[in-house]
Amino acid sequence: MTTYHFIGIKGTGMSSLAQILHDSGESVQGSDVEKRFFTQEALENKNIPIFSFAESNIKEGYTIIAGNAFSDDHPEIKEAKRQGLSFYRYHEFLGEWLKQYTSIAVAGAHGKTSTTGLLAHVLNETYPISYLIGDGTGKGHVDSRYFVFEACEYRRHFLRYEPDYAIMTNIDFDHPDYFTSIDDVFNAFQSMAERVKKGIIACGDDEQLQKIQAKVPVVYYGFGETNDFQAQNVQETDDGTEFDVFVRNTYYDTFLIPLYGDHNILNALSVIAICHYENMKSDDIKALSTFQGVKRRFTEKRIGNQVLIDDYAHHPKEITATIDSARKKYHDKPVTAIFQPHTFSRTKTFLREFADSLCNADKVYLCDIFGSAREDSGKLTIYDLQELIDGSEILTLSNTDVLQEDAGSVLIFMGAGDIQKFQQAYEEQLSLTGNNRLNA
Repeated sequence: MTTYHFIGIKGTGMSSLAQILHDSGESVQGSDVEKRFFTQEALENKNIPIFSFAESNIKEGYTIIAGNAFSDDHPEIKEAKRQGLSFYRYHEFLGEWLKQYTSIAVAGAHGKTSTTGLLAHVLNETYPISYLIGDGTGKGHVDSRYFVFEACEYRRHFLRYEPDYAIMTNIDFDHPDYFTSIDDVFNAFQSMAERVKKGIIACGDDEQLQKIQAKVPVVYYGFGETNDFQAQNVQETDDGTEFDVFVRNTYYDTFLIPLYGDHNILNALSVIAICHYENMKSDDIKALSTFQGVKRRFTEKRIGNQVLIDDYAHHPKEITATIDSARKKYHDKPVTAIFQPHTFSRTKTFLREFADSLCNADKVYLCDIFGSAREDSGKLTIYDLQELIDGSEILTLSNTDVLQEDAGSVLIFMGAGDIQKFQQAYEEQLSLTGNNRLNA
């Protein structure tokens, strides 16, 4: 039996895949940098060995799975190829592994992780399943009926997959270091649609998705009357959001999700649609109401009279949606946005859009841009964004105590880099001061 060695095992997708193989009875280990990431706790809980990068990690008989962030010049990759070992990139291996199951890919510019988590939760309440969520969570089962996984469009990696079903949440321009335009992104999704074998569940409220052509049935969901699955009579309650679902204009059932915001209703609709398509009972689908969320997606913590939220939002539309969710859930509290832009190319491309979305908050703090190894910084700085947002301030690790001035606020720490370190620094500052100012 081979040992699967993951190069970059702390990556979100890599961590998830490693857990799936481990749960399926395979021998798994991996390597990565020394820095601690939120993904490794799950690996440690399953006693999956994690080593520092070294050529000596690569041994005869191993099967190597390399993260897409690492080039062919990486020492471990070079050693694996020198030995002639079985070698896969993450998306290549995943494309082969999922062929064993009824696979459901979740694709989209926004909402992939939350929707994958929501679908996995509902199916897991009724069936033995495997799932791979982009927050570093993975589960395998030897008798899996379904395999639910997040399918990323970046560099067209999702074209390595041939899923039975695909949920498509939206098409939007992102990853400007790779995609050239919205048309380029659409073409990638169109190519993905042509690889789906049984059916596509697509958001009919999305203008781009309305143009998708496929040889398999396309079922649309959304708020518009022309959708096959439509949400109506939305009510926000203390427990979340309740709404009626109509299937082709006929009342189906009423559902509750412990979430807020239109984007969360749409995510839930996509799950209801695929489960209905697979002949699940509505009472089983109502497991939606017990969903606990996924990591780094509106993850909440209360300290004193403040609410601290950690969120992965790194695109203007995601920022708008996250702030909207906070306002709907905490309508009596002011909202403070703490945002760390992710990559210089994305910041430059969406500079004005970032400013417009952040202005939906009552107060804005900006952290320095989290760069990417794939690009140069150029002349762009965080001050270029600050100039477009009246009253915004720069936040550093040494001055997080200024956030105590926003007593009674919802503080949203947003970004795809290492924004968590700013929240951690703030919490440490609060522990030193005893929260006196927050509880005053």
